[in-house]
Amino acid sequence: MSKILFVMTGVDHWTLADGTKHPTGFWAEEAVAPYEAFKAAGHEIIVATPGGVVPTVDRGSLVPEVNGGQEGADKIAAALASIAEIKSPIRLEDVHLADYDAVFYPGGHGPMEDLAVNTASGRLLIDTLGSGKPLGVLCHAPAALLAATDADGSNAFAGYQAAAFTNAEETQAGFADQAKWLLETRLSEAGIDVQVGEPWAPNVVVDRNLVTGQNPASSAPLAAELLKKLA
Repeated sequence: MSKILFVMTGVDHWTLADGTKHPTGFWAEEAVAPYEAFKAAGHEIIVATPGGVVPTVDRGSLVPEVNGGQEGADKIAAALASIAEIKSPIRLEDVHLADYDAVFYPGGHGPMEDLAVNTASGRLLIDTLGSGKPLGVLCHAPAALLAATDADGSNAFAGYQAAAFTNAEETQAGFADQAKWLLETRLSEAGIDVQVGEPWAPNVVVDRNLVTGQNPASSAPLAAELLKKLA
């Protein structure tokens, strides 16, 4: 049995370009699908957030329209409610990488607000990358990679191939013209080689110990790749 750290956003909003606070948090499927896969494989999950706050689910991720209908929405809501670890997170600032075998970041717009500028998360990402331990980062969570800067200001993930929520997807979701910045653009500017797949289709990129996924549809495939690395 391995111990997997889930690093989750601690905010309930995303500040848009005009200062409006858009209600958000983490995306349900991006936490539920990997959680279920990891637990089914017998692994232990610990959740960490900045300050140890209980993470907020983006209510938009629980509606029938994004879950294949009402039955799917009911199923994801029930699954989420059953995850006790999300209700009792530890403080990200207190995490010791040596205690874990893998690290996973689910997305949602929340990481664009807090993890993108969180120094404790940035240090953890740099340490995990250097350790060779499996590191999974999904959808909007690659925003956290922006905080992984070395002493000279360069990004520790520069030169790595990665998937992340794309500009095309942000446009189709209706937020591109409201955002302060776009994830695909900012990652590219940091020197990360963003591998753009078809909008809303599964796209998982593996580069050394880094495993990234583009969108919610990539949740289960990303978990499968992380499990391969833990095997």
